[in-house]
Amino acid sequence: MSITFHLPTALHASTPPERRGIRRDQVRLMVSDKHTGESIHTSFHQLPQFLRSGDVLVLNASRTIPALLYGKWYRQGQLLSDKVEIRLAHRLDERIWQALVITEGVKKGDFFYFSTKLFAEVIRVRSGFALIEMRFSLSGAFLFEQIYALGQPIRYEYVQNPWQLEYYQTVYGSFPGSVELPSAGRAFTWEMLFRLKQKGISIAFLLLHTGLSYFLGNQVNPEENGEEYMIPDRTATLVNQAKQSGGRVIAVGTTVVRALESAVSPTGQCMSTKGWTRLYIHSHYSLQLVDGLLTGFHEPEASHLDLLTAFVESHQLKQMYDEAIQQQYLWHEFGDLHLILPIST
Repeated sequence: MSITFHLPTALHASTPPERRGIRRDQVRLMVSDKHTGESIHTSFHQLPQFLRSGDVLVLNASRTIPALLYGKWYRQGQLLSDKVEIRLAHRLDERIWQALVITEGVKKGDFFYFSTKLFAEVIRVRSGFALIEMRFSLSGAFLFEQIYALGQPIRYEYVQNPWQLEYYQTVYGSFPGSVELPSAGRAFTWEMLFRLKQKGISIAFLLLHTGLSYFLGNQVNPEENGEEYMIPDRTATLVNQAKQSGGRVIAVGTTVVRALESAVSPTGQCMSTKGWTRLYIHSHYSLQLVDGLLTGFHEPEASHLDLLTAFVESHQLKQMYDEAIQQQYLWHEFGDLHLILPIST
């Protein structure tokens, strides 16, 4: 069942909190009990009081890259367009990426020139699939160097100003590869992470490089949009220890939910593994590892809302979102946060 609602324009967060005069960790936080559906309205700064010793908080350590490029479009040596927007989506190997080209009619064998140092050849176009594959003229660190030199952060229509890349990072992001900010973790500061550890809450990291959430105005179906992930030994161990000792596993972001639930062994344990996930989590999916979720507020009918219905009933989620709109929470990567977890027993 799709969750539909009207999102007022005023609730689209277009400006980073730091540019609104508040710290990252001072955004608002809505805390919802996954059993009763009742919500508390507070500040993210108060997060530690809702977690307890023995819980494990799992964060995505992927770092955002400036994945929006502009190139000149050539076919058989002929210039077709002087400026085409290209959004990188997934890195397939050292020089090949899937990408979304914001124009029509691209064919295999076409070239895009980004600078005197960088160009790419289109090597695959699939009918009915929005992404093309392109092979760059550089590879590895040399390619990333040019992407950072030429690229901009991907932003959608609700963000009017071209904010610098630093605003699209979490403080702990360490491994470049996400084309969009893993935004659920944006509000964390090192001070907050230290406070949580002082309380006996374990902090664990995994890696999932986020892909595009929109293809030319259409939201992406997770089953059609694989994302690469990696779960380290330490994270698998901490998750398994929490499950065995009665602690709660709290995922920071839908990316973390997908990665963890993609790494379940036949015996129900979290495995240290890596691969690509196309896992589609919905109301009929039985979560095996994740007990709670910290996430932002999502667009009407988004697939992320389907994932949330694995935590709470659809009618409860609709009530939560109606309440969030009434309370004027802010949406998107620069907005407020929603914590869904088992509070009552």
